[in-house]
Amino acid sequence: MYNTKAYSAASAASPLASASIPRRDPTERDVQIEILYCGICHSDLHMVHNEWASVMPTVYPIVPGHEIVGRVTKVGSAVTKFKPGDLAAVGCLVDSDRTCPNCKAGLENFCPNFTLTFNSPDKHGTAPVTYGGYSDSIVVNEHFVLRVPPHLNLAGAAPLLCAGITTYSPLRRNHVGKGKKVGVVGLGGLGHMGVKLAHAFGAHVVVFTTSPGKTEDALRLGADEVVVSSNASEMMKHAYSFDFILNTVSAVHDINQYINLLAIDGNLTLVGGVTKPLELSPFGLIFGNRSVSGSNIGGIAQTQEMLDFCGQHNITADVEVIPIQKVNEAYQRLVKSDVKYRFAIDMASLKNE
Repeated sequence: MYNTKAYSAASAASPLASASIPRRDPTERDVQIEILYCGICHSDLHMVHNEWASVMPTVYPIVPGHEIVGRVTKVGSAVTKFKPGDLAAVGCLVDSDRTCPNCKAGLENFCPNFTLTFNSPDKHGTAPVTYGGYSDSIVVNEHFVLRVPPHLNLAGAAPLLCAGITTYSPLRRNHVGKGKKVGVVGLGGLGHMGVKLAHAFGAHVVVFTTSPGKTEDALRLGADEVVVSSNASEMMKHAYSFDFILNTVSAVHDINQYINLLAIDGNLTLVGGVTKPLELSPFGLIFGNRSVSGSNIGGIAQTQEMLDFCGQHNITADVEVIPIQKVNEAYQRLVKSDVKYRFAIDMASLKNE
């Protein structure tokens, strides 16, 4: 066991602050990674403030971060996929039972015994719970370590480990590609990745936003059209025309107006974590064989597929790189949606602590 620098929160009301945390020494199947960049996900903020207490209560102290990109420093004797010096990444998961039907199907994200990168019971006993990527280093079983295309901007690649796979997975499942018309609702951290990926798949991409000022940026990111969702006449022009709509909005809103835009057998997938129920009219589904579904992240194999796809198409998130010392300010700005479009922490700044 060794200690490493990190930023942690001691309570729901406490700011993130410098701390020292334990990490296990690599076992024979483990990879030790020096963390270079860690993205800030909105779920980090929710967990730090214990806002999901009814579903996933926070254990303090908490070290968040599950969008990790770094360099391998040490590997266990049985590791075959990585060697010291390799670029590597870690997403939302660091373990699962690997024996259940979901794991065998490559769906570790639905394993009943998965281990999250932070705030899950630490089965190795290094600490009460797992500690995430706001730290100097991390040790992870090689099955859950991913390869990073070396030519990608590493700071921009970090959010791919959550925002990237969260949007990639439903696009792939719904066979988005050439000849498909795809809507993306919302242009934030998730939405901007949905636009980039859908465009790279070759679809005709329409962004729905409540902010007319986002039109130019949506087009820059790869949208073919932008619709202000409060404009009823513009919305009606697209009725019964979408094969697929990716809804990234995490606030209560009217999803029926988007269901009515779906073509026959069209699907609307929710990836935004709305904490209150959304009203749904069944007639919008009945008249058109339409469906509404949700989507989680993705399994390890699909996450690697997503990283490789992003490498082929030179796709990264639009990020604002910050030092760890500005993480609490970044959280305040995240609440106000004051970022284009994700924060990435330069973990070299932790050396100054």
